[in-house]
Amino acid sequence: MNILIRLIQIVFLYGFYVAGSWLHDLLHIPLPGSIIGLLLLWGALSTKLLSLKWIETGGHSLLSVLPIFFIPATVAVMNYGHFFAGKGFLLIPITILSTFITMGIASFVSQRIAKQLDKRKESSKCN
Repeated sequence: MNILIRLIQIVFLYGFYVAGSWLHDLLHIPLPGSIIGLLLLWGALSTKLLSLKWIETGGHSLLSVLPIFFIPATVAVMNYGHFFAGKGFLLIPITILSTFITMGIASFVSQRIAKQLDKRKESSKCN
């Protein structure tokens, strides 16, 4: 039964992707359909139109296999071997630097959110 629930939730999440792609094609929005779908999902969760418990198990299932989704993009880089042959040595420090910047920003944001959540929990305990 748990597998069926996860499958239904994944199909529901996929529906947001399809809706985003449809809006992209219909309105010619200069964002990928997947990003539009993600924004639709975020909006539905933010406005409480959609409850997190309706998609949480399916979302965790997708997150557990997330690295597999990066394999096609990594393999596609092999099509640009001529680019890496001439400028590849410059891409190594750029990649390292951008990775550290991304990690730093992500850690900063997550720490700020964690502190805000702790403050909210403390203020709710006091009241």
